[in-house]
Amino acid sequence: MSVPVPSVDSEAPTYSEDREGNHMAVDLDSSVESKPPVDRNMSDAVFLVVMGVSGTGKSTLGAALSKALRLPFIDGDDLHPQSNVDKMSRGEPLTDADRRPWLETIRRTAVSSVLSQLGGDHGSHAEPSAETALDQHNMFGRSDHPSSSVRDKGQKPGIIIACSALKRSYRSVLRGETLSEAEASKHSGKLPTCFVHMKGSREVLTDRMMKRQGHFMKAAMLDSQLKTLESPENEEGVVTVSIEWSTEDQVQEVVKALEDGEGQQHIASKH
Repeated sequence: MSVPVPSVDSEAPTYSEDREGNHMAVDLDSSVESKPPVDRNMSDAVFLVVMGVSGTGKSTLGAALSKALRLPFIDGDDLHPQSNVDKMSRGEPLTDADRRPWLETIRRTAVSSVLSQLGGDHGSHAEPSAETALDQHNMFGRSDHPSSSVRDKGQKPGIIIACSALKRSYRSVLRGETLSEAEASKHSGKLPTCFVHMKGSREVLTDRMMKRQGHFMKAAMLDSQLKTLESPENEEGVVTVSIEWSTEDQVQEVVKALEDGEGQQHIASKH
């Protein structure tokens, strides 16, 4: 069964703007309570992770996909605890122990967002820490969140989050595979998770890194990330795009993969 998606050219309201152009703050609690229950569950949604090493353009593609697919977008870097940001600013690589709570926060944030979009009793299972993360994004305007109160009735729920996700073990956390059975059973089905792998050469990435301003990632850490990267291309639910393609071409490749797949969990890898 194909996943219906709107035209790449369709316009999506941001999280803070309604259809008449009036700016509005999104309160997750109130939007969940005001939205009538819908006959859908978590398996109808999609969690799309835009992944790759630093400098690939994850945030740019994530924002473009948000517009094309009419789904909220969050830059996963904004969910790092301050201790992680401080380490990276000093040029210190993060350990797996540093990353684990960050990855868990990303997964909880995705689940919380989808539950709020589903509305009704679904929202009662949202993790408090994830709701807090989403509220902070709404307050500071650091992500594009189409409000659940203005989403089209036929719009499939979902969320897009940019995250490096370099190791297979990190992607397992993001897929929710490390959740206990008791934790997973809280939700109405399993949230399908797909990855968009942004792939590029060291030369192109180095050039991009040297031109970036105000980013805590040091260009000297690029080699470490490339060494750490475990390619996801043989995993299920992955589409690979070249960083040398235009953003429009990248978006169209992802949209095509979603349309061609038999549901969100069966996207064939693209090479």
